[in-house]
Amino acid sequence: MSLFLISQIIVGIAVIADIASFQLKHRSSILTCLAISCFLISIHFMCLEHWTGAWLFMLNAIRYTVTIFTTARLLLWVFLFFCGAIFCSTYAGLLSVLSLGAAILSTVASFSSTDKLLRELIFCGTCFWIMHNILAGSPGAVALESCFMVSNVIGYYRYYLRSRPVNSPA
Repeated sequence: MSLFLISQIIVGIAVIADIASFQLKHRSSILTCLAISCFLISIHFMCLEHWTGAWLFMLNAIRYTVTIFTTARLLLWVFLFFCGAIFCSTYAGLLSVLSLGAAILSTVASFSSTDKLLRELIFCGTCFWIMHNILAGSPGAVALESCFMVSNVIGYYRYYLRSRPVNSPA
């Protein structure tokens, strides 16, 4: 079995955690699913030898795990520093730039105090990852991020846009 096929199977498994993440309401549950997904996506990019994406997703997995317990602003700057360090040490052109943009947005998102802002910033970061994955030639990762975006939009609609009857609980 080729590394490409293995990478696509791994990213397929990550889809499950991604779809589940934004159908949950509580921030800690969302972040737990995202940490699992990011770890799998990191392995996927390692198989494809896209090192900026691989290491930024590994950092994302660590960051999501940490932000389950704290959103201390100092840690935001620590993780942004590591995003920049990974970018500088693995730079490989446009793919690196796109993955850095996505990582910065998701880093700021994971330190947000509300799930609404988290969803909005991750939506923007997902747009960067979709462009990255198209250029990286990973159909599984494009599908993953597309499903992730749809799930995020559905969850956002369910919790923030859908009309509620006047006397119903939020």
